[in-house]
Amino acid sequence: MEAHEGVKRKLTAILYADVAGYSRLTGEDEEGTHRLLSAYLDVITANIEKHGGRTVHFAGDAVLADFGSVVDALACAVEAQRELRKRNEGLPEERRVQFRIGLNLGDVIVDRDDIYGDGVNIAARLEGLAQPGGICISGGVYQQVRNKLELAYEFMGPQEVKNIAEPVPVFQVQLDPVVAGKRPDRGVRPPRWRSVALAAAVVLLVGAGAVAFWNFYPRSSAPPGIVASTSAPENAAPKLPGKPSIAILPFENMSDDPGQEHFSDGLTEDIITDLSQLEDLIVIARASVFTYKGKPVTVQQVARELGVQYVLEGSVRKSGNRVRITAQLVDGKTGHHLWAERYDRDLKDIFALQDEIAQKIRATLAGYAVKTAEGSVATDRYEAIGTVVSVDPEKSRIVLDHEEIKDFMAPMVMSYMVTPATLLRGLAKGDKVRFTIDADKRVIVGIVPVVQ
Repeated sequence: MEAHEGVKRKLTAILYADVAGYSRLTGEDEEGTHRLLSAYLDVITANIEKHGGRTVHFAGDAVLADFGSVVDALACAVEAQRELRKRNEGLPEERRVQFRIGLNLGDVIVDRDDIYGDGVNIAARLEGLAQPGGICISGGVYQQVRNKLELAYEFMGPQEVKNIAEPVPVFQVQLDPVVAGKRPDRGVRPPRWRSVALAAAVVLLVGAGAVAFWNFYPRSSAPPGIVASTSAPENAAPKLPGKPSIAILPFENMSDDPGQEHFSDGLTEDIITDLSQLEDLIVIARASVFTYKGKPVTVQQVARELGVQYVLEGSVRKSGNRVRITAQLVDGKTGHHLWAERYDRDLKDIFALQDEIAQKIRATLAGYAVKTAEGSVATDRYEAIGTVVSVDPEKSRIVLDHEEIKDFMAPMVMSYMVTPATLLRGLAKGDKVRFTIDADKRVIVGIVPVVQ
């Protein structure tokens, strides 16, 4: 079908960048976040211009750009992300402004210096799949850049994205420097005659065996030289890790307003970030869990495909200045609920609520025996009730007056180390708490207030 008369189209590389968790950042510090956003947008636009691109428009915390060269577009994205990462290093984790970037190669409509169409939509959806500070590219971009830049790529599998009929092959760009000899899809090519001689030798050595190998060896769906991520699961379930592991599914927006999607997605991201700070808990990355958003999947399926023991799912309903959040922690193998709660709060309490949810998950998991990789059972954790005598978050210390803990020799009033220190947020003298002790390390690994 011919293009409509008067409609101008072009094939272009499309870059879409957006800030992760922008609503939370502005809620905590509106002016400070705006200053950082403005400075960081300057970094991105300067790199766009440097690499021959064009800034099409801004939309709040997002920027859209196009390039005549796919290689230039990716080089721009990588250089911008690396510069922003350096700028963020001096900031507290919770105050860092981190962009996600999506890159696509597509045919777009050009109208009054703006661009429209599926090519732009796919770039925006790829941005949503990227990790904060990361870059996701489409299969079309990958085919053009794979041998042209010193970068590694992780295949995330074909991803179904909103309003796009066919799944889009997605690759995550590895921003850390490539170590020589570690990446199969990029390297120095040997002289052509040597490659031909080597290929001939290989053919002579393995000729007949190659057919049998091809027929019987289990093959991955990922392109050659690319390691498939957990978001592109095969039939075989990954082996469970030796310590607790969890996937936080995107919280469902139960409000009538589709615009609240940003709020529910931001809540999910913040809980993932909070739990990722716990050393003894494996948390599946945002890019992997968000591939399940809006899909009719069971908890057992998610747990099996991502190789985790536990799954958190929930919903958000926002009305005016009030929010209702439900959360359920589920055993990924049995589908049984381990913990469920409903919260009705003012929006001003949302960040404290996120901390509370993260603490309750930590305390719940700490109370369960966890099978190790060798199949043994961890039995060196004990749960008890106590009262806070004093608390010092800066030193990660708390003094508790608690009940006797069977099989764990400890005075009734004792000072404990708490890891991580974020578990002590909001606790004060006189609070009644439920806590879990790692007897081997004599450290509290889970502590939550007891509602009286």
